[in-house]
Amino acid sequence: MNGLFRLDGRVALVTGGGRGIGAAIAQVFARAGAKVLIANRTAEAGAAVAQGIAAEGFEADSMACDVGRREECEAAVARAVERFGALDIVVHNAAVNVWRELGAIDDATLAQTLAVNLQACFWLTQAALPALREAGRSSGGRLLVTSSVTGPRVAMPGSAPYAASKAGVNGFIRSAALELAREGITVNGVEPGYIAKLGGSLLSDPAKAARIAKHIPAGELGRPEDIAYAMLYLASPAARYVTGQTIVVDGGSTLPESPFFQES
Repeated sequence: MNGLFRLDGRVALVTGGGRGIGAAIAQVFARAGAKVLIANRTAEAGAAVAQGIAAEGFEADSMACDVGRREECEAAVARAVERFGALDIVVHNAAVNVWRELGAIDDATLAQTLAVNLQACFWLTQAALPALREAGRSSGGRLLVTSSVTGPRVAMPGSAPYAASKAGVNGFIRSAALELAREGITVNGVEPGYIAKLGGSLLSDPAKAARIAKHIPAGELGRPEDIAYAMLYLASPAARYVTGQTIVVDGGSTLPESPFFQES
């Protein structure tokens, strides 16, 4: 792998790293040379990913963590520093997405979505600032967030809490980038489009996924690795002069004015 895209000697914390996009980020970072702490709400899933990384000969650890709670965000940062002696890269990938019509959104759902998706950006950053500042004085600190095209660019009925949280994430990225730039810390994100997922979601149904894919210019759903490699670029020395930005990785799904672009 080109040296500019290596993470040798770097320590990364990845939230929501127990499956899907988060697992792919943890795996790709580890293969690029980083030591990775996976913070995942379900301890077993995070441990399985960490064990798989270790089986490949790379270094990873895991812990149970609900990023919807400030104290658990703080604990994850402390664990990374204690386990690996530093923290250079924070990736907030964990997210909640509950589909519900506006009139049916209860306070608990709204509070959880905003806490996990948006407030955790603040909590993780505040906890990690001392370590990221130390990294900024040497090889550069990196703060990365998995955003979404839903909210910042497009919307769907029933997605209001999620869309609002992800639009807020993009505002956080820009503001934090401006505030931390002189300290050697870059802040960026990736906006995934339709990414193939495991069981339990709309995109895990092959028939429904195939219907969606027909309306994507690239003709297929993305893979978790597509997001992970965009994150790797932003975490790497190659992106040292990039901050306050998000990369859209959606196969062109947000480009057509109409979903019927292929029928004309």
